[in-house]
Amino acid sequence: MPELSLELPARCTSLFEGKNILVQVPTLRTLQVTAKTAFIFILPQYNISVPTADGELVHYCYGLKDLVTILFYIFIAIILHAVVQDYALDKISRRFHLSKVKHSKFNESGQLVAFHLTSMIWCLYVIVTEGYFSNPRSLWENYPHVYLPFQVKFFYLCQLSYWLHALPELYFQKVRKEEIPRQLQYICLYLVHIAGAYLLNLTRLGLILLLLQYVAEFLFHMARLVYFTDENNEKLMGVLLVVCLFQTWMMWRFIHFQLRRWREYWNEQSARKRAAASATIAKQQSKPLKRESGYHENGVVKAENGTSPRTKKLKSP
Repeated sequence: MPELSLELPARCTSLFEGKNILVQVPTLRTLQVTAKTAFIFILPQYNISVPTADGELVHYCYGLKDLVTILFYIFIAIILHAVVQDYALDKISRRFHLSKVKHSKFNESGQLVAFHLTSMIWCLYVIVTEGYFSNPRSLWENYPHVYLPFQVKFFYLCQLSYWLHALPELYFQKVRKEEIPRQLQYICLYLVHIAGAYLLNLTRLGLILLLLQYVAEFLFHMARLVYFTDENNEKLMGVLLVVCLFQTWMMWRFIHFQLRRWREYWNEQSARKRAAASATIAKQQSKPLKRESGYHENGVVKAENGTSPRTKKLKSP
């Protein structure tokens, strides 16, 4: 490794008089090894190039190195948790002079509102860009979905990191002993379902279920925050109205979707019946008519030998 002598300013020469200052400069190989190691912590691993009609797409699968990436983002989640707590929730709780019980629940709901809102928008973006809404059949077609796009795998790694970071946060937030079993059950349920969808190659269906769950959780914890900050319950009726309107809108969209599917089904069935009837008529018209043997003369059918066919006499009973 090369060595480089360093000249100090004049005011510092008296401190290091008679001494040589040597600085080791890292080589390019050292920088490459460091960057490769850093990528294991920052970026998803196990990338695979999949050939397509338009070229090659880079997809990912899972492996043990994902644990290193998850560990890195656990520390990132802890830092973000502290930022939200110090710069937002603590200031709001001091303003409303909450009791210890309400203060603990307020912090819990405040953190979950920030997380659920971010995850809800992120999850919706992934679902739309990957075409899972426009093509619902892709949720189960070509299962198992071993190869994942970058944004799908990164989303799942961040989700696992957040819920794993919630375990040490129980100690950092000094949660009461009575609340620990409930929160442990809450965290473990999310970890089991997210890890199960990730490891069992059910990531597409898991995205849809997480979106629905996060929407419900966001509304619940948002209403909880309003309840803690509104002693006279004046704002609670407004939140309840918003929730009812949202439920009504979802019900209308569901009914409209089912009616549209019903109309498309009956139109398709009618088109099939019309096509079958048209094919039957065309087949009957194209079928040749059987002609009687012989020929007609003066309206009388003559046999081929020139004699008219004899009529059969019916026997009287």
